[in-house]
Amino acid sequence: MKFTKVLTICFCCTVMFMNTQCDEEEDIDFPCDQTVVIESGFYESVQSDVFEFTNVQISGNCLLLEVTASGCDGSSWSMVLVDSGKISESVPEQRFLKLVFTNEELCSAVISQERSFDVSPIEVEANTEVILNIEGFTESLTYTY
Repeated sequence: MKFTKVLTICFCCTVMFMNTQCDEEEDIDFPCDQTVVIESGFYESVQSDVFEFTNVQISGNCLLLEVTASGCDGSSWSMVLVDSGKISESVPEQRFLKLVFTNEELCSAVISQERSFDVSPIEVEANTEVILNIEGFTESLTYTY
């Protein structure tokens, strides 16, 4: 009788452990920090403070941007990713983006910060990819969706 209880407990623990394991094929999408803004007038007129791209990559629907600039701690930095609203007629189509970076910190330390932007609003209908051209970044990125 005692042996049966031990087997039952072991079986239950094994089943519970197996239920907590992630399926390797399952992609877990984490939410992006912000969403891209599509606004042609803002894109054309806005000025950005000085910064440098440290890393740029796409993960799922998120465009990850790491920037470096002078500052105290970067806590007051503002970053907005703006799309021009224009789609270049090419194969695949191209979109034009600009990172609007605002830095009012008057310290001379060099700070890095990463932000992620949901780029799904700039998907081009009837296609599965679009080329992203980011002002100030020398390479184009292919966003596949």
